[in-house]
Amino acid sequence: MILQNVEYVKKDKLAIVTINRPEVRNALNKETLDEIVYAMGRAAGDPEVGLVVFTGKGEKSFAAGADINQLKEKSAVDALQPDGMQQVYDKIESFEKPTVAMINGYALGGGCELAMACDIRMASTNAKLGLPELNLSIIPGAGGTQRLARLIGKGKALEMILTGKIMDADEALQYGLVTEVVPPEELQDKVEEVSKRILAKGPLAVQLAKLSVHMGTETDMKTGLMLEKLSQAILFNSEDKNEGTKAFLEKRSAVFQGK
Repeated sequence: MILQNVEYVKKDKLAIVTINRPEVRNALNKETLDEIVYAMGRAAGDPEVGLVVFTGKGEKSFAAGADINQLKEKSAVDALQPDGMQQVYDKIESFEKPTVAMINGYALGGGCELAMACDIRMASTNAKLGLPELNLSIIPGAGGTQRLARLIGKGKALEMILTGKIMDADEALQYGLVTEVVPPEELQDKVEEVSKRILAKGPLAVQLAKLSVHMGTETDMKTGLMLEKLSQAILFNSEDKNEGTKAFLEKRSAVFQGK
């Protein structure tokens, strides 16, 4: 696929996926979503890639939401299709490698939902996050009603969704919608710093920790604890566990193989 709406760049062990439509504040049309799915497949199939970063082109917008020109043509049948925005973001949330949203400006509607599907959200001080879909007499339909409530609580999520409130970066940090806020000129360096800390861990452990948290929070405590126990059993039998414990005792850096 020739990428026209998304840039895909490898930097060391990072795959950086950049929405490249700055002239429309990186609005998300069908073509852009298709390219995001392609980029994810490319990252999944590359053993050199350990983590995927999502961001937007320019300094003003991460992604300002769905493309309104396409949205106005949507019908009920479109909402039920298996390849829509909700399904794309489900793939991001369940992606086997860790994901980071580098929020460099407006993250509204589908852009906010994209960020929430990532494992970690880091924002610049000029970031704005919100779900203003009700202004168009639709609801956040790409996971927004579910992920926002799970991240910041039902009451605050309802306030944001029903009023269309836009959170600035500091308030988003206060409520746990983002995990860190830094000046715009420091954002990429901070994302790379955090990414390197993740990449230094055992990749199997990272994958199973991510699975345990995401799946565990969707079920009851006993089922979640059993999932955690089974994940640990797999790791106890791995070569990486042996390497990690041996490296610790020998006071050296571990060399993990993902086995």
